Amino acid sequence: MEINNYENIILNKQSNYLINNSNSRFIKEAKSAAESFESVFIFEFLESMYSGVEPGEFSGGSSEKMYRSMLNEEISKSISKQGGIGISSAVFNEIIKSQGI
Repeated sequence: MEINNYENIILNKQSNYLINNSNSRFIKEAKSAAESFESVFIFEFLESMYSGVEPGEFSGGSSEKMYRSMLNEEISKSISKQGGIGISSAVFNEIIKSQGI
């Protein structure tokens, strides 16, 4: 777990270096796309995690389902913005590699 955190720190520093130097607009868009991809992945993970949970006596019915979905979306965005689970770094690197930057 610690190794992944150090890798994320290094990759973020590398991406920040790239953002400040060449092709800054493309790099920013690539980083944003990678974070968005990771956010969607985490959202789907959270949705599938809650799909197997039985509703309790005090569940809110359809309103709770809608709220839960919005909550999962915001949680996934927050996780992604704070470094995520490492997917955005890998996706970002592949985008950069595919463009030859």
